[in-house]
Amino acid sequence: MLMWCTCNMLAQEKVMMLVGTYTNGSSKGIYSFSLNQETGEADLLDSLEINNPSYLTISADNRMVYVVSETNDEKASLNIIRFNQRNGGMQFLESSAVEGGDPCYVATNGSVVLTANYSGGSMSVFNLSKDGTKAELTTRFLGMTGGPDLSRQDFPHVHCACFTPDGKYALSTDFSADRILSYRLSRQNVIANGVAANVTADSGPRHLVFSKDGRFAYLMSELSGRVTVFSYHEGRLEKLQEIVSDSVGARGGADIHLSPDGRFLYSSNRLKAEGIAIFAIDKQTGQLTRIGYQNTAAHPRQFNITPNGKFLLCCCRDSDVIQVYRRDIKTGLLTDTHQDIHVSKAVCVQFANRQKQAKKK
Repeated sequence: MLMWCTCNMLAQEKVMMLVGTYTNGSSKGIYSFSLNQETGEADLLDSLEINNPSYLTISADNRMVYVVSETNDEKASLNIIRFNQRNGGMQFLESSAVEGGDPCYVATNGSVVLTANYSGGSMSVFNLSKDGTKAELTTRFLGMTGGPDLSRQDFPHVHCACFTPDGKYALSTDFSADRILSYRLSRQNVIANGVAANVTADSGPRHLVFSKDGRFAYLMSELSGRVTVFSYHEGRLEKLQEIVSDSVGARGGADIHLSPDGRFLYSSNRLKAEGIAIFAIDKQTGQLTRIGYQNTAAHPRQFNITPNGKFLLCCCRDSDVIQVYRRDIKTGLLTDTHQDIHVSKAVCVQFANRQKQAKKK
């Protein structure tokens, strides 16, 4: 029994980590690491050459990786990679055009893949084969303009596409029209379902995440630098609160995530006073109280929190590092461990389980 417990503990200690990059520096493309969730130490395992893999997502069974190639030409694509969760090995399978410039976000529910195409101002819908190894482009939904910033909202931009926790809907952030769009899911059909919510003018909605229980959604807006709290019900969002993340008006709001225990929310800000704002969450109302701010290296475009909640890893694109911060589980505050992972133009980090469960011995 003791041997099994020790084995199980070691299996949970290590997680696989995939890193996406921009390849206009020295990066090859995607990198896989083994990350120790107890110490924050990372070991490089494999790399795969792909052009500008700026965002990726891992299938629920950890066997497939869906990654965009963010280019503003016909090479803008969705790539499918087979992933070996035991040794971090990656095998390229296929690539499909998204038919929209600069895809910058990708999500899947196991049967459908969505890409948000920033310059293309669209969301592309792909149907997956049963084994997840092939994707067919079936639909594109276009965003609109209407926001007041004539330099940033002059063309349609879609920045994020995600699935709702109830499994019934998808949402996308219509950046230039200051709104969130809703889509109804029917098997592999994605059907326009109107506007989920209008956002305050000049917000530039960017990334959206949900509470674990699905009652609340949290939006990070790029231009206003604010986090908006919504209640969620049946493909619609109702605004409850707006609170400042970017307090210096840099107009560079970026990413947003909740801690695994649902007690804290983090949002990153770029261009000035670059760092991560930290909020406590009222579990009853979903509303936020700002409790701290962690300065980071240059351009914290995206970040993520380890499954056990002990570390936050921040991709600082212009410093060519992923910074490793220890999270205080009780207070939510961050401490730099100075265990930087050096990756050129790192812009996305995602986690997969190294092993689902250790075998009994």
